[in-house]
Amino acid sequence: MSNVNGGKGKVVTAEEAIATIKNGSRVFIGSGCGEPQHLIHTLANNQNMNDIMVFQMLAHTLADYLNDQTFLQRFSVKLFFVPVNMQQAAFEGKVDYIPTYLSQLPQLFKNKQIVIDTVLIQISPPDMFGIASLGVSVDVTLEAVKSAKTVIAQINPRMPRTHGDGFIHVKDIDYLVPFEEELICIDQETVDEKTASRIAQYVKDLIDDGSTLQVGYGHMPYALLQYFGNKNDLGIHTHMISDAFIPLIKQGVITNKYKNFMTGRAVATFCMGTRVAYDYIDNNIQFYFGTADWVNTPGIIGKNDNFISISSALEIDLTGQVCSDSVGRQFFSGTGDQANFIRGATLSKGGLSIIALPSTAKGGQVSRIVANLSAGAGVATLRADVNFVVTEFGIAQLKGKSISQRVIELCQIAHPDFRESLIEEAKKNRYIFPDQLPPLAEDLIFIEEYKSRIKLKNGKTMSLRPLLPSDEIAYRNFFYSLTKETVYMRFFHVVTIFSREMAQRDWATIDYRNNISLIGLVPNRDTKEVVAVGTYAKMDATWAEVAFVVREDFQNLGIARYIFMELERIASANGFKGFFATTLPENTAMIHLCKKCFADTKITTNQDEIDIWMKFTPK
Repeated sequence: MSNVNGGKGKVVTAEEAIATIKNGSRVFIGSGCGEPQHLIHTLANNQNMNDIMVFQMLAHTLADYLNDQTFLQRFSVKLFFVPVNMQQAAFEGKVDYIPTYLSQLPQLFKNKQIVIDTVLIQISPPDMFGIASLGVSVDVTLEAVKSAKTVIAQINPRMPRTHGDGFIHVKDIDYLVPFEEELICIDQETVDEKTASRIAQYVKDLIDDGSTLQVGYGHMPYALLQYFGNKNDLGIHTHMISDAFIPLIKQGVITNKYKNFMTGRAVATFCMGTRVAYDYIDNNIQFYFGTADWVNTPGIIGKNDNFISISSALEIDLTGQVCSDSVGRQFFSGTGDQANFIRGATLSKGGLSIIALPSTAKGGQVSRIVANLSAGAGVATLRADVNFVVTEFGIAQLKGKSISQRVIELCQIAHPDFRESLIEEAKKNRYIFPDQLPPLAEDLIFIEEYKSRIKLKNGKTMSLRPLLPSDEIAYRNFFYSLTKETVYMRFFHVVTIFSREMAQRDWATIDYRNNISLIGLVPNRDTKEVVAVGTYAKMDATWAEVAFVVREDFQNLGIARYIFMELERIASANGFKGFFATTLPENTAMIHLCKKCFADTKITTNQDEIDIWMKFTPK
């Protein structure tokens, strides 16, 4: 045996190092793709090891031994996260799951709430100064090393040398075991491409260029990244780097140059992927790998302006409670730090959080949006913390919304097959009014083509989209913001109350082809308010009746003309040949607009009203 660079670390074989572990010891093993496979196999196969308690965050190699009864008699496995290959073992009681935020785990080691006798890690070869790197697994491993009585490190030339907090001197390692082997490689599991592309379409609408992203652990969040190619200058502050990030960095989509915190650096705690990612992060100063108690803390996360957290869930109930670590009583992952990143996004200037998930599971047989979480399901994220929820059927915004509003928002983005039953369950739970109508049981992806934006003369940008049942409160606020004169011009009589009955009646007739309303939305601080509404409704196979109203402080900005043209575009696509409108003689602005927009316009007087017929110009 010999010393390395004068340190105390002795170069030994794996068998010699493992033999120093005493029976009854508490052993921590490095996490994820950084776990020292050679040391783990040696530990498991040493028949002299008894009553060993093993702690690990993301375990892979130990899964090979969980059907071996002699191993289970000698080792007790404690996991802070239940990966796919451990799920059945957890369900069968062969491993024990410790729910905890990863960001709090280092403190548990430091305070000796979890005592570690020996730590098994994997490091890169030390440099000429004796400094090695924890490589792809800094996360909670660094504090485990500091807290352990004995440190055993496998030196692997294939371990990337990463920049950040993960440097360690060989003098702080008791036993060094040189052994070269490929790191554990995790290929991105396939997801349904059609579903992923549709979810990505909605998620991208919420992400501005220059935003800083966190992408949560799970197949769907990482699958979304492949659709972000049209974004610009994104930044990264996340818990895990995977292969999915690398193409976006090479394409210049991820630059980190507009991050106001850790500018120019992609910040993470660990990396799980394939050799593609490992070779790219090796000695790459663009990446900073920090400890989980720093990277994953809300106060640090919130230092990033325009921070967007993208994570996933197994199921969400109609009040907004998120379950992401179990299906009923069967554990599928772990607590992780989803809640921390969501709360960090709340602290961020311009930040927001997104839960992205498919609307169904088990081949469409089960809705992931549920009236009540499954019995035994754990709440990973509280209903008060959830902001946006996205499925392949749209976006639900829950932040600041009542329970009844949340029900409608979430039912809108549930699979059409489950919307009516969800509304019925919500009525049984007394979440909504007994007369509430369910959203249309139809896939409304086609109305995405109805969306548009316009830069107004006052410098603001107005987005135009179809009215949805969840817009009831915003629509109501718009109605009450209008003057009596404007309401009279629109309805031809004074309407003083916008009742739920009116809203239900209006929404019941919307089918987005023969009857549609478009709303104009303008940002106002952290929300968007309705400033205009335009509607057409079928009269016969050829003609549709049209009407619109613009809030007084947004009149004379070109909004009415723009809505008119967008309604014509949609009506034409749905087979209509012209619009009909009724207005009052004193509404000269409306009459002038009709003539200006449609060359073929006929106007007749009908008692105290003006009838206007506008024939579309063939395109």
